[in-house]
Parts: sequence; C-alpha cells; structure tokens
Amino acid sequence: MTCSDDQTPQATDTASAAQHAPPMSGIRVLDLGSFIAAPFAAAIFGEFGAEVIKVEAPKAGDPLRRFGTPTERGDTLCWLSEARNKKSLTLDLRTREGREILLGLARQSDVLCENFRPGTLEKWGLGPKDLLHTNPNIVILRISGYGQTGPRKDLPGFARIAHAYAGLAHLTGMPDGPPLTPGSTSLADYMSGLYGAIGVLMALRVREQVGGQVIDLALYEPILRALDDIAATYVKDGTIRGRLGAGTSNACPHGHFQTADGKWIAVACSNDKVFARFTKAMGRPDLLTSHSHVAERLADSEHIDGIVAQWFSARSVAEALSDCEEADVPCAPVNTIADILADPHIAARRNLTRMEAASVGTCMVPNVMPALSKTPGRLERLGPELGEATFEILTERLGLDAATYAELAKAGIV
Repeated sequence: MTCSDDQTPQATDTASAAQHAPPMSGIRVLDLGSFIAAPFAAAIFGEFGAEVIKVEAPKAGDPLRRFGTPTERGDTLCWLSEARNKKSLTLDLRTREGREILLGLARQSDVLCENFRPGTLEKWGLGPKDLLHTNPNIVILRISGYGQTGPRKDLPGFARIAHAYAGLAHLTGMPDGPPLTPGSTSLADYMSGLYGAIGVLMALRVREQVGGQVIDLALYEPILRALDDIAATYVKDGTIRGRLGAGTSNACPHGHFQTADGKWIAVACSNDKVFARFTKAMGRPDLLTSHSHVAERLADSEHIDGIVAQWFSARSVAEALSDCEEADVPCAPVNTIADILADPHIAARRNLTRMEAASVGTCMVPNVMPALSKTPGRLERLGPELGEATFEILTERLGLDAATYAELAKAGIV
C-alpha cells in the first residue's frame, strides 16, 4: 500500500524531520486487542515509528475486519484505516504453543495492548504476572468495559454502553426528547485509546526506574473525565444537569442556528466580551443594556436565542460567517463529510490523506496527528491482510524454521 499524496502534517519542518528518527522508533508493541480501544492506542505508536505486531485469531481475525463498509478485499474501510502501519500475526492464544510464542514475542517487546474481559489473559496463562515474569520491563495496557476491579468488572462493555454509564447519553439530545448517541458511536473507544496511549508513554518514561507496570483503564472513565463540572455541581447544590439540545448551561448564545439557505452555523459566545462583539455584528447594541452579563442571558436564554435565530435566518451561511468572522465571534459551519472534504483549511492542514490499498484502490483516511515539527508521524500502509506477516515474524524474531512453521500452520495454531 502506498501514499498517493503528501501525508506530512502542516506544522512539520521536513528538513529537520529528515535528520531525526520517529519518536517511537525502536519500540515494539504487541496489539492483542479487538475493535478500536486498545488497538487505537497501538495505532498511535505505529504512526510515530513503533513496530506494531497485531495478534489475531487464525481464520477469523479481529472482528473489526467485518465492521463497517466492506471492501473488495473482504475486510472493511474501517479496518484499513484503524489497523494502519501494523503487521498481522495469526496466533491461537488458547493453545500451549500459542502461549509460548506470545511469551517469546513479549520477551522482545516494550508494550502489550489488550482489551479482553478481565481474567481472559490470566485464564490462558498470559496475565500480567506471566508477562512481567517473562519481561520485567514490559508495559501492559488493559482496557475493558468497567476496568479490572469493582463489582461490574466482569460485565461486557462497548462504547455505547460507556456513553450511557458515564452520563454522556443522558446529556445528549433535546430537552423534551430521549437520550441520544453523541455523534460517533465509537467515541469512548477513541478516547480510551488516547488515554491508554498517554498512560503507556508515562510508564515508558519511568521504566528505567520502576520497570514494567500495568495500566488499568475502563472504557467509561475517559467519558466521565470529560463531563465538565456536573459532579461538583450535583454535590454542591443537588442539580442534575439534563439535556440542553444545542445549548449549554454555562453560556448564551451558544448553539446551532439555521441560515436562510438551509445550512447551520455553530456560534460560541463563551464570555461577555464575545457577546458584546456579537451584538455589533447583529446591529443590536441595545442588548447590552439588559443582557451584558452571562447570568442575565442564561436567565432569558429563550429570548436571546430567538433574536439570534432570527438574525441568522435572514442571511446565507456565507454572509453570516463573514459577519461573525469580521466581528471576531467564534463560529463555524456545521459541516457534513462532503463539506469537510471540500474545505480549503482542512486541505491546507492535510487532515485527510489518500492512500492506495491493494485490491481496493484509493482510500481516504484521517492523517496522523498531532503534527510534530522535527519528528513527525507517517502512514506507511493501511490495515494488513490477515496473517500476512506471520511467517516473517516467527522466523525472523523467534528463529522458527520453515518446517516448524508448517506444523503450526497445519495444526491451526498460526
């Protein structure tokens, strides 16, 4: 698979980048996870130079291969994007031979990522005690629905469940409507992958002093961490925040408004100074007489939002954006993916990139982020075919000969 256009993020100093190895170069990661959470953490390391070995069950592989839009190759576009820069190794971890191979690879690795239910790796003789006995310096990332401890630890979890359990679904939707999924059904997976990657980086930072360690992350925890002050507010005065639609409890006007041509614009008047500038853009300086402070606007939010909605409804999206931008009011169009692909700023930042995949053709995928000026990440290839690197890894890394490999393959272990 090859790149069909420049994948280097906007902020990269390409001259300096050519002189430095990627920041995760020399790090080897074993990715035992499925779907998105732990594998996303591993993918981040792969984007910045780590060797990522994706361990999959023989024949079936990661269920993510069948999640989303199918490709001509038999896997999906989601797999091609999310399994980027990885090498696929098929291995039956439930067998003695598979266990020994995995421990052999762990002995040579720096990080292991997994998101099985708690107790699964222990049942196979591959729990943290076994892995750390084999390699005292390995960092183990464990992501599960509810974490490795607590009364719910054995229950299954997916992102939608995490959104509900951590309170995000309760906050999403219109005030008189049902709780909704907040946009991407996989948000908790991606957020857990990010928090997991941060945990791994911190563990690697102190590895020389403390050795390897285990990172225990529940899928719902990053969602709970990102819910502003709802816990503090409830404990202070008993307020249970409900669904606010496009608005918020902390600012006004702060929402989505429809324009004359049927488009939508997001506006964020996060403080009184921004609102003062917005009143000039709208030609309504009179609003500052009685609504100059956020508390006054929140108490009369229906009236203020009605004035703002009427102003937007008389302008095209281009006119409204121009007026807001000229007044230095934070705003943006509510983009569809078609709008995003046509947006000149996103193109200038190279946030999306095209890559060629064998038997599939050109694919558009999110680019690497963040942009590092001297040691940028890079996409080398999209998601691998099942088991395509198994022979290479077992013979080159573990020294297995061709005959032994053939025996393992015949027995369905690889």
